[in-house]
Amino acid sequence: MPVNLSIKNAPDRVVQRLRERAERHHRSLQGELLAIIEAAVKGDEPATPADILAEVRRLGVQTPSEAAAIIRADRDGR
Repeated sequence: MPVNLSIKNAPDRVVQRLRERAERHHRSLQGELLAIIEAAVKGDEPATPADILAEVRRLGVQTPSEAAAIIRADRDGR
């Protein structure tokens, strides 16, 4: 079931830029906002086992210790 969302206290400058963007895309303001939201969540789908396997192969991981080192480096880099 669709849900109504609202944005309160949006700055005039932001609203004006959104209106201009909507006009460029031949959409209503609401249509443009929905398109932006859909694009933002499009890549948020969980990885499939095939996706994970492809990434492991791309990285060239051969052993569990190599995988742990990659995870540790990523974690420490945050």
